[in-house]
Amino acid sequence: MSAPRSRKFLGVLPLPERTYVADALRAETVGGVLLLVAAVAALIWANTPIGDSYEAVRDYHLGPASLGLDLSVQHWAADGLLAIFFFVAGIELKRELVAGELRDPRAAALPVIAALCGMAAPAAVYLIVTTSAGGSTDGWAVPTATDIAFALAVLAVIGTSLPSALRAFLLTLAVVDDLFAILIIAIFFTSDLDFAALGGAVLGLAVFWLLLKKGVRGWYVYVPLALVIWGLMYNSGVHATIAGVAMGLMLRCTRREGEEYSPGEHIEHIVRPLSAGLAVPLFALFAAGVSVSGGSLTEVFTRPETLGVVLGLVVGKSLGIFGGTWLAARFTRAELNDDLAWPDVFAVAALAGIGFTVSLLIGELAFADDPVLADEVKAAVLVGSLIAAVLAGVLLKLRVRRYQELYEEEERDEDHDGIPDIYEQDNPAYHLRMAEIYEKKAAEHRRRAEAAGVSRGDGDSPA
Repeated sequence: MSAPRSRKFLGVLPLPERTYVADALRAETVGGVLLLVAAVAALIWANTPIGDSYEAVRDYHLGPASLGLDLSVQHWAADGLLAIFFFVAGIELKRELVAGELRDPRAAALPVIAALCGMAAPAAVYLIVTTSAGGSTDGWAVPTATDIAFALAVLAVIGTSLPSALRAFLLTLAVVDDLFAILIIAIFFTSDLDFAALGGAVLGLAVFWLLLKKGVRGWYVYVPLALVIWGLMYNSGVHATIAGVAMGLMLRCTRREGEEYSPGEHIEHIVRPLSAGLAVPLFALFAAGVSVSGGSLTEVFTRPETLGVVLGLVVGKSLGIFGGTWLAARFTRAELNDDLAWPDVFAVAALAGIGFTVSLLIGELAFADDPVLADEVKAAVLVGSLIAAVLAGVLLKLRVRRYQELYEEEERDEDHDGIPDIYEQDNPAYHLRMAEIYEKKAAEHRRRAEAAGVSRGDGDSPA
C-alpha cells in the first residue's frame, strides 16, 4: 500500500476562496486604519488637559432604565456596538465552516490546532508570570485574542503585500480565535443568570431562525427582532455580544444555483462597513483612553498582571502559533509551500500577537471590580500589541522582496480576462491565448524594428 500523499501547506488558494479573502481583508484593512486612528485619538484625548472631558463622555449614562438599559457610553460601545462586530464574526465563522478553509477536516486541522496553541500558550505565559509573582490570575484570557483588523492595518502601514495563502492563514487564525474568544466570554464572564430573560432571548433566536428558513425578507423585520434579542440577552447576564454571534451563525452561507452571493455573504457585505467603520472604532475610542506616563509604562513591565499580558501577546502568541503549526504539519504530512519558509510562518505568528479589540473587552470583563487595574491591563494590551507589531514588521520586512514577487506572480493576468494566469496554467485554452498574446507582441516588435530601419533576414522569425 502506498503512503498517503502529502499536501501543501500555504499553497495557492482556490480562486473563489482567494477572491473572498481579498475582498474581506481589503475591508478589514480600511477598518484597521480607522481603528488605529481611534486608538491614537483616545490616548491623546485622555492624556491632555481636557482629559476630564474624556471621562465625562465615556461615563455618561443614557438609555431606558425601565428596560435595564441605562448604560454608560463605554458600555453601549462594548455591549452594543461590539454585538455588530461579533455578528460579522459569526457570519465569517459560518462561511469558513461550510465553504471555506474549515470545511475540510484535514485542511482545517492545521489552522485550528495553530489557533488553539496560539490561545493556550499566552494563557499559560500569563498564569506562569502571575502565579510566580503572586498576582491575580483573573486576566488569563486577555492575551489570547488576535485583532485581525489591527494586524492588517500594520501590514498596510509597512507596505507588505503578503501572498494570498499567508493572508488567508492569518484570517482563518483570527476566525478560529474569535470562536474561542466567544466561548471564553460566554463561559467565564457570565454573571448571575436571569432565566426569564435568557428564555426570551432563546425564543427570539428561534423566531429569527424560523423566519430565515421560511425565506422572509426585509430589514424592517430582522433589525427590530435583533434589537429585542440583544436587549434580552444583555438582561439575562450572558454577555450581549453572544446574541450577535448566534444570529450570524444562523445565516445561510452556501450559494444556491443562480446566486452570485449567499444571503450570509450579502448581509456581511452590507454590515461589515458598519462594523469596521463605526462599531469597532467607537469601541476603541472609549476603551483605549488610558493614562500614559513614564511611571505607568514602567509599571506595565513590573506588575505581574500587566507583564503577563505583554509577554502573553508577544511571546506566547508567536511561539504558540508557530509551535502548533509546525507540530500539526509534522503529524498531518502537510509540507510547507516551496515558495515560503518557516520564518514566514513565525512572522505571521508574531503579527497575530496584536490583540486589541477583544483583548480590551476581556480586560474590562476580567477586572470589572478593579477599574485601576483594568486601565493598567488596557495599557499592557496597547504596549504588547505595539511590541508585537514592531517585531512582526521587522520580520516581514526582511522578506518583503520575496513577498512582492509572489504577490505579483499571483496577480499577473497577461490575457486580461480577469482571472490570474496562475489559475489557468493547466488549461489548454489558456496556453492558446498566451500563444496569441506572444505572437501579437512579436508582430509589434517586428513593426517597430522595421520602422526604425532595422533590416531582418528572410529566415528570421520571432522566438
